[in-house]
Amino acid sequence: MSETTAREQQFTRGREVLDAVDGEAGAKVIDALADVSPELAHQVVAWAFGEMYARPALQPRDRQLVTLGILTALGGCEPQLDVHVNAALNVGLTPTEITEAMLHAAVYCGFPRALNATFAAKKVFAERGLLPVA
Repeated sequence: MSETTAREQQFTRGREVLDAVDGEAGAKVIDALADVSPELAHQVVAWAFGEMYARPALQPRDRQLVTLGILTALGGCEPQLDVHVNAALNVGLTPTEITEAMLHAAVYCGFPRALNATFAAKKVFAERGLLPVA
């Protein structure tokens, strides 16, 4: 198999996973990179989703919990949290589970980061008609 064919196959596999997990939000991120860094878009799809997200050892909901925890702890990742809160809902996490993960993260990364992440989640919940969270 040629390098080009392997690259295309990895991208195709990654796009299938991206679409299943992130849906429209993920596609918007990839599309937004087309005119500034198409290679970054390719790597996000092919490597992050075609390789990492496609690994079988963790279920998609568990991967999203890990991702939400990491993005919360990093801080300053609210645009990525928008995408991944949507993804978490897409793979079966509830709003309560999502906010509980962010509350738990406050113990390790502090209240400001947990608050910012929770407000990012609130925005997504409002857009999806999921407020108030019980």
